[in-house]
Amino acid sequence: MTTPESKPRTSPGTTREPVLEVKDLSVSFYVDGEWYAAASEVSYEVYPGEVLAIVGESGSGKTQSSMSLLGLLPSNGRATGSAKLRGKEILNLRGAAARRIRGQEISVIFQEPMTALNPVYTIGFQIVEMLRSHLPLSPSQARERALELLRLVEMPEPERRFDNFPHQLSGGQRQRAMIAQSLACDPTLLIADEPTTALDVTVQAEILKLIRDLKDRFDSGIVLITHDMGVVADMADRVLVMKDGRIVEQGPTRQIFNDPQHPYTQQLLAAVPHFGTHSPETAASGTPAPAATPQEAAAPGAAVESVLELTNLVLEYPKRGSQPVFRAIDDVSFSVGKGEIVGLVGESGSGKTTIGRAAVGLLPIHSGSLKVAGVEMAGVKPKDLKPLRRKVGIVFQDPGSSLNPRFPIGESIGEPLQLHANLKGAELSRRVEELLDQVHLSRAMRNRYPHELSGGQRQRVGIARALALEPELLVADEPTSALDVSVQARVLDLFQELQREHGFGCLFISHDLAVVEMLAARIAVLHHGKLVEIGPAAQVAHHPREAYTQRLVAAVPVPDPDEQQARRAERDALLAAGGPS
Repeated sequence: MTTPESKPRTSPGTTREPVLEVKDLSVSFYVDGEWYAAASEVSYEVYPGEVLAIVGESGSGKTQSSMSLLGLLPSNGRATGSAKLRGKEILNLRGAAARRIRGQEISVIFQEPMTALNPVYTIGFQIVEMLRSHLPLSPSQARERALELLRLVEMPEPERRFDNFPHQLSGGQRQRAMIAQSLACDPTLLIADEPTTALDVTVQAEILKLIRDLKDRFDSGIVLITHDMGVVADMADRVLVMKDGRIVEQGPTRQIFNDPQHPYTQQLLAAVPHFGTHSPETAASGTPAPAATPQEAAAPGAAVESVLELTNLVLEYPKRGSQPVFRAIDDVSFSVGKGEIVGLVGESGSGKTTIGRAAVGLLPIHSGSLKVAGVEMAGVKPKDLKPLRRKVGIVFQDPGSSLNPRFPIGESIGEPLQLHANLKGAELSRRVEELLDQVHLSRAMRNRYPHELSGGQRQRVGIARALALEPELLVADEPTSALDVSVQARVLDLFQELQREHGFGCLFISHDLAVVEMLAARIAVLHHGKLVEIGPAAQVAHHPREAYTQRLVAAVPVPDPDEQQARRAERDALLAAGGPS
């Protein structure tokens, strides 16, 4: 039996020709009077029903080389070489010829559907527009086809969602709407650019299953652009690895994962957190202990001082217009001890970030108790928050938007020291340089602005700023979700080093269970605002007690094709037995 793994690169069979043939493709951009190469001499093929994954760090050229196929480069970009779709040259098409190709023969699932979809038109209108641009359909026929597509991608309540605007949908629903739009004309080739980067593991698993099923149904070729090696292991037939605009290695998925040849590929795979390997299974084996009571869960140990303590905490968002009061956190109890990292996981909307915001005094307490560094936050007055904020630091998900773009990074790091410790002049400058040293950034960078730094460097600045006042509690809200795996690995190593050095307690909020397992001593699982499980990382990773946690753990992709195949079957069995929610 011939499998995708054994299929020859040059021809999968006498009757199956490549959907896409790319040969010596180069992309460059004209900047300040010079041409800079983004991709050089890229060559590959994609066959019907095949998924080719293109992987590499940011700046490796994977997205720009793929966008050039559709003529979507910026005005200062150019592409040379050859790209043939079903034997027809498509590179550098313009005008009507390019419009016929886009959407009808090649479709794109963009990385961020919120920015790719038009915010002033409904989802239904945008799908109908795509259909009527390429197919001879009446308005009623196009509407019926659009609803059929929304059902195909398993959009909940498709008739109602048809008339929704993008902002009225969740992240997973927006991604489904974009997939429906991209499949409207049964394209020959689908380019999926980081289609699951910002999604929770459960929604990600659903989207990947959807793409896999639709690929088999339409026999389309798929180019999957991603830095998530777990997704590659789950989806890809072949893998192409890019670095600095060039292909350094390509081959069948199992070969790339099991026997990588190029040092960069080996480095890339070594940097990937592998869920289930960071906490020993033996530590979680044996007869499961009874579930912890809120009182037991609230204390990490009798001798450990708590820097964050939640007892029967309830948080609500007030009524706004026609929207009723929303209870985001309902009767949650747990604690974070001094020097301890507790991971807080769950799907979007589970209340993770809400707890983090309350811990730093950005949300009022409705009922229950929330103590931060011994200070009761329920009913706390604004004037009491300033001294408390010396004891609490926060690292935000997007360092680019959380840093003031008009301040050099040295000024951003020094601002808390000026406001709370009244440091000035040489003393302030010395402390800023010490913090830059601690996060392994050059002191010369203190005069650069945020836009002049990479994502990993900006995140290091965010960590330095959060640690400036040596807080007792650090709230880290998705600090690595937007980073490449190699950059993420360096940031996580730095985070562990600083935690050991400073001894702060940390509430680590994330939907990446592999990262949480690597860092946290205990993991707390939220679902619809309720704490469904809390326990040692090994127990939650290997022997989750609650059905919801089991489904969450089963949805985590791992960078091993064989193991991922088994995990996918396990998840399907869990869903079949217990339903999706």
